[in-house]
Amino acid sequence: MFKIFYPTEYYDSTYSIDFKEYYKSGYRGVIFDIDNTLVEHDAPADFRASVLIKKLMAMGYKVCFLSNNDEQRVADFNKEFGATYIYKAGKPLAKGYIKAMKKMGTDKDNTLFVGDQLFTDICGANRSRIRSVLVAPMAPEKDTLGVSLKRPLEKIVFRSWKKQQGQRTLQKNS
Repeated sequence: MFKIFYPTEYYDSTYSIDFKEYYKSGYRGVIFDIDNTLVEHDAPADFRASVLIKKLMAMGYKVCFLSNNDEQRVADFNKEFGATYIYKAGKPLAKGYIKAMKKMGTDKDNTLFVGDQLFTDICGANRSRIRSVLVAPMAPEKDTLGVSLKRPLEKIVFRSWKKQQGQRTLQKNS
C-alpha cells in the first residue's frame, strides 16, 4: 500500500552518504532536493553544502537541484556551483526527475535522488524508477506549514518501511 513512498535507502544525513561507493557502483548523477536536505529551509548554501557539491562535481558526478520552490530560491542556491536545476518541479510527478536526468545526460540506472520527504521527494524518484535515498530532515521545526502537516503521516509510512526492512536501515553517524 505504501510502497511508492518507500525509499531505496535511508541515511541520517545527506552528509553521511558514501558517494564514492555509489560512484564505484556506476552512479554518475545526483539529483538533490535543497531545503532540509542540503541546508535548513530557505537557507543559502553553507560551507558544508558547498564542500559536498564541489567534491561530487570534481569526482565526476553531474548534479541537479530539483525543487518545488520558485526560481529565485533555486537559482540563488545554485549560484556558486553552476549545476543544473529545475524549479517548480511538480514533485511528486516524474516529469521533473526525467527532465533532470536529460539535463545531466544520465538515466534511471546511474542516477541517485536524495531528499527528505516521502510524499514528494521519494514518491517522485520511485515513479521515475531511480534510486531513492531518504535523509532525515535537517530542521523539521522550520518546515513550511504544508510539510509539517505531512510529517506525522510520513512517520507512519517510515515505520512501515522499517518493519518491512526488518529494522535494518543504513543509518550512519554524521
